[in-house]
Amino acid sequence: MDAPEYTTRAVFETLRGNRDLAWEGAGLWALGSLAGLAQPCVAIVGTRAATPYGKRLARTFARELGAAGCCIVSGLALGIDAAAHEGALDADAPTVGVLGSGHARLFPRRNLALAERMLANGAVLSPFPPEQCAEPWHFLARNAIVAALADAVVVIEAPARSGALNTAGWAAPRIPVLAVPGDVDRAHVAGCHALIRDGAILARSATDVLEVLRIASPARPRPVERSGTAGELLRALRCGESDLDTLVATTGIGPAQALAELAMLELEGLIERRGATRFACSSG
Repeated sequence: MDAPEYTTRAVFETLRGNRDLAWEGAGLWALGSLAGLAQPCVAIVGTRAATPYGKRLARTFARELGAAGCCIVSGLALGIDAAAHEGALDADAPTVGVLGSGHARLFPRRNLALAERMLANGAVLSPFPPEQCAEPWHFLARNAIVAALADAVVVIEAPARSGALNTAGWAAPRIPVLAVPGDVDRAHVAGCHALIRDGAILARSATDVLEVLRIASPARPRPVERSGTAGELLRALRCGESDLDTLVATTGIGPAQALAELAMLELEGLIERRGATRFACSSG
């Protein structure tokens, strides 16, 4: 990764227009293009220990928001952050990552390749000089900058104690905070439920975020159709998540054939497995 340049606070204030830059500091070390910050910016944050479902949601939210003209901001951490940056790249949309270390000591190192890909149409920022190693308290400062650069914060899969909640705390009440709900007994989303209880906006999809920002949603593609038994299973799952026994009873398809068809639909990315024998239409 090339050496970053120190960029003054005034540059970020100019790019952000009339938006309040609620962050203390004279500037940031920057590498890449800052042009995306002139667009509506959405921060997508959540746990590093994300489930495959959570990462899929984050990537889908980011991809759809990016396609609608948003810049995706996050912390370049593992889990939800990385999935959000990937989703923006899927849509060829700008994405900005804020580090809790200096650029030369990028942490986590596993995301170096992702950071380099982001530079083609986005930026990697840090409040710390290039040779600064990551320290625990750095991530609280990083979270403040993520919130400061955003017009809305979306929290996906955050446990009760999570850095994502710290980011939401920096954001409220300056900008909208949205949270994606989950099963009430899952510790991974306890923080999201607490945010919703305390007044955060419930986000079911990117459309909910775009409505808050008053941005028109791009036209959605027509649902993929399948004929025969695969089509029957796909139509049944469009009514809601279901287990194998219910699908067999609803469609009249034998268990062995149903499992084979479901496996093919899963490989095509049209459905996803939610347990050993539970299935749902893909969120992507």
